[in-house]
Amino acid sequence: MAAYVPVAPTALIARPEIKSVPELKGKTIGVNAYGGALEAMARLIFKHFGLDPDKEIKFLATGPIDSRFGAMTQGLTVATLGSPPIDFLGKKLGFVVLARAHELFSFPVSGLIASVKKIKERPDEIKRVIKAGIKANRYIRENRDGTLPVMVEWLKIDREMATATYDSSLKSVSDDLSLPENGLRLLIEEAKRAAKVEREVAMNEVADLSILREAQRELGVAQR
Repeated sequence: MAAYVPVAPTALIARPEIKSVPELKGKTIGVNAYGGALEAMARLIFKHFGLDPDKEIKFLATGPIDSRFGAMTQGLTVATLGSPPIDFLGKKLGFVVLARAHELFSFPVSGLIASVKKIKERPDEIKRVIKAGIKANRYIRENRDGTLPVMVEWLKIDREMATATYDSSLKSVSDDLSLPENGLRLLIEEAKRAAKVEREVAMNEVADLSILREAQRELGVAQR
């Protein structure tokens, strides 16, 4: 239907002796849990750099971010990944950012979905939600000073952490909620892999962008 965050803000963090993603070949990468979203994102990043995540990368479930950083410090793993402020926190510990997913490929991580029944029966309601999302995202992108206090209160973090999170995440926030075709295809292929589905899945089987387009036109938003 629509993508609030069409590109993942995920960052790949490594020990300081690691200078590039290809150097992770044969190394152990910490994730929060096996088969989860972080491992899926890691696989896409490694594939982008020509590594086979099934044969050339070892994954180790080391839990939440503090535990993942602890495993890196102890040398049990050499890298991990996650969303902001992981890059900010990692740098404080002396680690380095090797790659940011949003700079490599589109992969929707947050959006609006609805049932076929809902689309047929309540299209106006869906359109109102999409319009509100476009306005909210535009406010976030254009009003840093107004957004930071909300982040501090909502996320229960201090101003420094909120600022680091905002600055790292901003480029991932869509200003028109468009769903990139290449990102949707990548999402479909990853879902097929996880579910062991072998048949082709057409994009129109899983996405209807007609209401999004209508909402964009009514707001005077240039469509991409």
